[in-house]
Amino acid sequence: MAKATPKTNVTVNPADDELVAHGKGRPTPSRREREAANKRPIVGSTPADKKAARTRLNSDRERARVGMANGEERYLPAKDRGEQRRFIRNTIDARWNVGEVMMPVLILFLLVGFLAAQTAAASYSLLFVWAFVLLFVLDCAVLWFMLRRKFAAAGQDFQRGNFLYILTRAWQLRFLRLPKPQVKRGQHPTL
Repeated sequence: MAKATPKTNVTVNPADDELVAHGKGRPTPSRREREAANKRPIVGSTPADKKAARTRLNSDRERARVGMANGEERYLPAKDRGEQRRFIRNTIDARWNVGEVMMPVLILFLLVGFLAAQTAAASYSLLFVWAFVLLFVLDCAVLWFMLRRKFAAAGQDFQRGNFLYILTRAWQLRFLRLPKPQVKRGQHPTL
């Protein structure tokens, strides 16, 4: 089998009547050479590489967790980003909400319902729970109207989904909220 020589195109330069060669100037690599050049490990090949990658990943996750807890914008999930959401968070964190005590009250009345099954206390506790849920929804609606009025006075449109955001933020116990509260109670934010 004859060895392949690189192909070249020869043209004549009309200005100086020289022969000019065009081409890649090297032979085409064989399939074996191309496959050998493409071989590389998919993941870190040594245990030290794997350990370094895991350490780097853990430090990145820890930095993101701390950043999210502190309210840094770039680490927040999409539902918490933006000036409006920050203002809503700070407004909710600055006041006492009915939803904060709702979870302990629901657990208490769930226990009363189990212990006093089929008695008057169980039926009254159920009525009390529904009244408490209604009070929570009314508290969130009042907060929603108040925030809409503040945004309208500042000339901003109220984003879609803010009522659900208010409900979910006001429902959580203060120490379990993420991002962590950035204001103290009574320290109301301004637009």
